[in-house]
Amino acid sequence: MKKVKLIIAAAAMLGLVSSSGVYADGFAPGEGLYLGGFAGVGTGMVQPKVTTNNTSAAGAGTHGTAGTFEAAEGGLGLEGFEGGGWIGYGYKMGDLYAGLEGEIAAGSVEFKLTSDTPVTIHDGTADADDAVTVSEIKAKKEWSGGAFGRLGLYVNPNTLLSFKAGVLVSKFEVTYGALQEEYYGGGPAFGASLESTIASIDPNLVVRMESVYTDFLTVDANVGIGGDAYGGTTASEVTGSALSARIGLAYSFFDVNSLF
Repeated sequence: MKKVKLIIAAAAMLGLVSSSGVYADGFAPGEGLYLGGFAGVGTGMVQPKVTTNNTSAAGAGTHGTAGTFEAAEGGLGLEGFEGGGWIGYGYKMGDLYAGLEGEIAAGSVEFKLTSDTPVTIHDGTADADDAVTVSEIKAKKEWSGGAFGRLGLYVNPNTLLSFKAGVLVSKFEVTYGALQEEYYGGGPAFGASLESTIASIDPNLVVRMESVYTDFLTVDANVGIGGDAYGGTTASEVTGSALSARIGLAYSFFDVNSLF
């Protein structure tokens, strides 16, 4: 009986030592359930396309020129600061890595156009009271959010190089004159990151550097303007892309395998 008790005690001690060793080693970067926060800069390009179809009002002659006006090359630049967070779960499989991740970010990424000469825009009726005078147009990306799949390779036990692909959706606030409109745009997004353990602080804490590119799909953006005071119509589309560069911290704190 004493031998049995001795064996049980020895097994318990070995289990305690083993658990302590696992805790000391901590999670590998990106492994398990993790939360993180980041800050960085965002840039982008907005490419508008406007198609007009002007007609003649009775006895008024022809006003303006019909046609399509498009920023086929270049466009309007977006820039600003942003910050946000990650939540994800990852698996370490030898030197390989796979995981899922969600993110959300907000900031001051915007562009602004101003004119010394105000432009009068009509709403498609002949009522001059419905005209809007515009001397500034501003578009701001209020927030973006989405989900990704991640694949990576451990360069060494404490450093992970990974790539991710998914979808990001952004909310834009467009201000022109005294009017304001909101639009949602999104599309496929791709990113690359490098993260390393900060062992001197905590074995489960990592510093992460990342860049993410988003290709916005084309969206209608008529900004509530149906035409001009002489019967013309206007159709507007906006497309573009965005690029973010960030640095942040992430902390792993749970592995589902510990439940089994």
